[in-house]
Amino acid sequence: MSKIYLDHAATTYLDPRVFEVMKSHMLEDDFGNPSSFHSAGKHAKEAVDEARAKVARILNCRSIEIIFTSGGTESNNLAILGLYSAHKDRGNHLISNTIEHHSVLHPLEYLEKKQGARVTLLDVDKYGQVQVDKILSALTPETLLVSVMYANNEIGTINHLHEIAKTIHDFRQGLGRKQSEPPFFHTDACQAAGALDLDVKKLGIDLMTINSAKIYGPKGVGALYVKGGIKLQPLIFGGGQESGLRGGTENIPGVVGFSTALELAQAEKNDENMRLCALRDYAVRELLKIPKSRLNGHPIERLPNNINISFLDIEGEAMILYLDADGIYTSTGSACTSGSLDPSHVILGIGLPYEAAHGSLRLSLGRKTTRDDIDRVLQALPGIVEKLRSISPVRVEMKHYR
Repeated sequence: MSKIYLDHAATTYLDPRVFEVMKSHMLEDDFGNPSSFHSAGKHAKEAVDEARAKVARILNCRSIEIIFTSGGTESNNLAILGLYSAHKDRGNHLISNTIEHHSVLHPLEYLEKKQGARVTLLDVDKYGQVQVDKILSALTPETLLVSVMYANNEIGTINHLHEIAKTIHDFRQGLGRKQSEPPFFHTDACQAAGALDLDVKKLGIDLMTINSAKIYGPKGVGALYVKGGIKLQPLIFGGGQESGLRGGTENIPGVVGFSTALELAQAEKNDENMRLCALRDYAVRELLKIPKSRLNGHPIERLPNNINISFLDIEGEAMILYLDADGIYTSTGSACTSGSLDPSHVILGIGLPYEAAHGSLRLSLGRKTTRDDIDRVLQALPGIVEKLRSISPVRVEMKHYR
């Protein structure tokens, strides 16, 4: 029986085209240190510079505004902690929302508990979108940063970044401040890369996080876009690498692979989006025929590959184990919290009760996902749900989940 992988929001396989580009920087013929002055080192530096320029072209920014990191978590931490440390004399107020990834929420919690920051976590609407009027109401002259993810990793809902950015920029202008002064706007775009437009000028973004592992690139590498003129305090000291913001020898195979993966993903996104949307909509339509089920997230403004459905009266973890036994790999939400039995903070954040959060299933489609794969899920899941409900002590009426 073939295996079906439907957890691409957690991570993706390495694209063979990306691996081919990485190989020469992993073997004995091209392994120099970019900080070395000899020819091998200069050649390595050229590879890093080319990768940085490639990412910058996609984001429509300057190469110097791209900082390579170990992934989305480090980029989010650098954006939040680094910005606060560098600008806390200008204000200590930070704004985000209740359903962000924990790599945003936990740094904010640290700053609030340990550094005296004032954090405002906004509620989202029933679809998981952050409302512009709530951001406007929360902004104060002491606001240093607003952080809103581009698309949610669990429910796939897309936020209106351009409208949020305009609100922040207008507020900043009303204070008579320059673009290099707070409040700044950061977005976690880890799930958006390969699916949405990443032009930071069109979006109005000051800082943007991207992760290689979500776009068929190597794991352990990512980037943070930092608009020119915005200062950050480094999290890692020890060298002058990455414009002095991240000490340590660069991961050359990683950044070369990441830049190639990002280039391929953005170039192919239109055709792939159409294919995935058709599969997604077919799967959602059929899955919602299962009694006592509901779609989580926005029905239209969502990622092409994201399906998140709550099945009432069952445990999501048990559902995943049964699917796994059938060779179908799925999740209940974020891979970063999969070891926890706590209900999803995202599902709770959109106003659903614990029972819906515990019974949520996330299917995230990918490049190799086919109609036959979806049909396998549709064949297996109704029986699994029925079996689990037959042994469940929970019986909740559907009216509570509308």
